[in-house]
Parts: sequence; C-alpha cells; structure tokens
Amino acid sequence: MLSRFSYTCRVHPLRVLFRNLQTQARYEYPSHDEQDDSSFLPRSGLATPRQLVRYLDEYVIGQETAKKVLSVAVFNHYTRVRANLAAFDNESGADSWSEANAGDAHSGVTSAHLHPHPQRALPQLSLQPRQPVSLFEKSNVLVIGPTGSGKTLLARTLARVLDVPFSVSDATSFTQAGYVGEDVDMCIQRLLQAANWDSYRASTGIVYIDEVDKIARKSSSTTESSRDVGGEGVQQALLRMMEGSVVTVQGKPSSLEPPAPTARGRSSPAAAQQRPDTFHIDTSNVLFILSGAFVGLDTVVKRRVSKGSIGFTANLAPKEEDSDSKGFMPFFTSNRRSPENLLEMVEPADLVKYGFIPEFISRLPTLTTLSPLSTQDLRRILTDVRGSLISQYTALFGHSGVEIRFTTASIDQICLRAVERGGGARGLRGIMESLLLDAMYEVPGSNVRYVLITGDTVLGKSPALYWMRGDGPAFWAAWADEEQRAERH
Repeated sequence: MLSRFSYTCRVHPLRVLFRNLQTQARYEYPSHDEQDDSSFLPRSGLATPRQLVRYLDEYVIGQETAKKVLSVAVFNHYTRVRANLAAFDNESGADSWSEANAGDAHSGVTSAHLHPHPQRALPQLSLQPRQPVSLFEKSNVLVIGPTGSGKTLLARTLARVLDVPFSVSDATSFTQAGYVGEDVDMCIQRLLQAANWDSYRASTGIVYIDEVDKIARKSSSTTESSRDVGGEGVQQALLRMMEGSVVTVQGKPSSLEPPAPTARGRSSPAAAQQRPDTFHIDTSNVLFILSGAFVGLDTVVKRRVSKGSIGFTANLAPKEEDSDSKGFMPFFTSNRRSPENLLEMVEPADLVKYGFIPEFISRLPTLTTLSPLSTQDLRRILTDVRGSLISQYTALFGHSGVEIRFTTASIDQICLRAVERGGGARGLRGIMESLLLDAMYEVPGSNVRYVLITGDTVLGKSPALYWMRGDGPAFWAAWADEEQRAERH
C-alpha cells in the first residue's frame, strides 16, 4: 500500500499541474498581463490585426473568421481616424494662415511671410464650413451568431485591450423619441461616461449594441401595431448616428454614476455642477458594432437558397429539413448535429426580408457570422482559456479553504450534456451550477476540505466525493485512480 501511494505521488504532480489551471490570481482585473500588453494598445502604436487576433485567442475559443473580421475592422477604423484627424489639423492650419493674410490685406499692410503656395497669396476667405473632410468612410460591423457563441465576449475583449472608450447597450430597451423607454442617444451618453466625460475621446470610441435583431420590423400580419415603436422607428433614429452626425448629450449626472467624493468622503454637489449642461459628440469617428442571434434568419436564407420552381427540374428542399425547422430556429441551438451553417450565406437582401430597412443595412458594410460551438470548443472553454469555468469554480471553493478537482471523465460528460442542451458557453455555466449545487451548499462552514467530481457525479449516479482535513493523500489517490481508469477506457 505504501509503494502504491509513493508511485501515485511520483506520477501525480504532472497531472496536478495540468489540471490546476493557474488562472486564479493572475486574472483579477486589472491584471499584470493586461498591463504588460502595451504592444496591443493604440497609444504606443496601433496594434496590427494579427496582434489583436493573438490576444483574442487567449480569451475566445474558435470563431477564427469573426476574430479576423473584427480585428481588421478595428485596425482600419483607427487608421482612418488618424488619417482624418491629421487632415483636419492640416486644414485648420491652412485656414488660420489664410485668415492672417486676409487681415493684413484689409489693413493695408503688406505681409512679409513667404507663401509656400502661390494660390494662398490671394486674400480669400473660405466660405466652406470648418467640418473635417472624411478621407475614408467608416465600416460599421454586424455580428450574427447563435446565443452563447461569443459575440459579447469578443466585443468586451477588444474593449479591454484597446485604449478607447467602449459602451455596451441593449437594443431591446430602445424606443422612438417620445415613448417610454431609452432613446438611441443613450448609447452615446454611455460612451461619454466611459470616456470620463471627455468629448474628444468619446468621439473616437466604440459603441456596441447587442440584441439588434429585436428591433427588426415585424410583419404587417401581426396585430401588435405598437411594436413598431421599438422597431423601424429605432432603425430610423440610428441611421444618422451610424453614418456620422453631431449628437447632443445631456451632461447631468446619471443615477448609475456615483457622486464625486470630497476630502471628507462626502459627495460634492459643486463637482457635478462644473460639468457642462450639454455635450456635442461627433460620431463620424465612432465605430458601431451591432450583434444579435437573429432567430429565424436561417429560414430566410434557406428559402432563398432552396427556392422551388414549377416543373420536373424543381429544386425542392427535403421534407425533413422543413419539418425540423418549422419556420423557426430554436433559441438554444443544439449542437448534436453539425449541419451547414446557413448564416454564413447571409446577404443584405435576407436581412431586409428579416425586417430591416435597406438604409440601415447599407450602413453595416462589414458582416461576419459565428458558428455554434463544437464539443472540443466547449472543453477548451472549461479548461484552457483565461478565466475558464473550471478555474472560476476552483477559485470560488478556494476562498472557503476547499480543494476541488474534476476528473477527465466528468469534463467529458459535462461537454456532452452541454451539446445536448445547447446554448453554447452559457449552457456550460448552467450545467456547472446545477452540478455543484449540493457541494456549494454542504461545504461552506463544514470540515470538508477536498471535493472530487467524477463522471458518475455528472451522470447523477453518485454524489460528489468529500474528504475531511488530513485526508489529502486519500483524496489524491482517488483522483489518480479515476484518471487511470479513464485512460484505460
């Protein structure tokens, strides 16, 4: 028995290091890793798309095409912003120099300045507005993918690495002006708050709007006529903002923003009064990223691709596919089968049939889709990425002084259950919560110091295994036996 335990201790450390994902202390925000990622920040040189993709790979599993599209869109956007701001600075310098010459001519005094261009010698005042000329038009992004595929995580991870203001809004709360709900200008106000009320930084930020498919125009057959308040009307209101216009934002303190404290710790009303009443934000250099699940869009694409005709050469869709979809895509897309992703064939005409006006779709030239997560992707989400679910629950139990371990068989069963359940990464968290409910209820405040989750625990055949203080050798021996059993199978 002693020799067996010594053999387990010799073989076990490598597996412990493999299973013990060291993400508990390093990924508390702000982390040292993020502070060392100065090469990604635009302030020290704009990060290349390849660098951005490499950073996204550390947090987001799969979705290579979406990572590439978003990284290129961000890189091109801030290259365009720099070029436009440089052109505006040159134009402003030229106008001020021309105005100085005009003043000398009217006063009768001949200027002694050397003119770099002969055309500027004429004392002419420019009648054109001082608006910067956009050398490059911006390309807003539309991200389409099922729930739990990583749309919001991609946007938040990009915001973490970019040194630009970033705001997140939900399109379901937007309504037309004058109705109960949020105006579309709230997304710019959130951007201004993220920029610490700096209008210049806010004018070069990123606005992320989730659940944009919920503002699609409903068919006229529906009896709920008031639904258009949050549908086509919101699309019309977003047009000018996405194209580029000056949005007036109220500078009053938000209820979500804490008041500025004084030296004695009390809130200072005078600090809030120093803020201007209104801010004018130019959205010409603001990048808009819109995303949504677009439930039912695959049916629109399927009808276009498999459009039937009359005659013997009709290209009709199989009855199984029609009966399977029934005109709707389930909210939790199951990954049991891996059919062709119809969303990759989306065209602007399909989005118009879905309920968006053509003017709205034309302002979203960049389109990318996300695929449902596979079993291997779900396993990597559990164990490999930074801030993985296994590391989160390990750290959660660690705060109570408890060591928890998951066997290989348990992780495989969790992934299989997530595939059957659907919902992507969000389905994983739901499974983990129900799986660890009893352990999270029994362990805190007890003498339990070790918890082991096996494959039978996930299947419901046996409860989680517990060991008290001082039973560490038995705990590690049981864990090693489960791993050896998994290797034999």
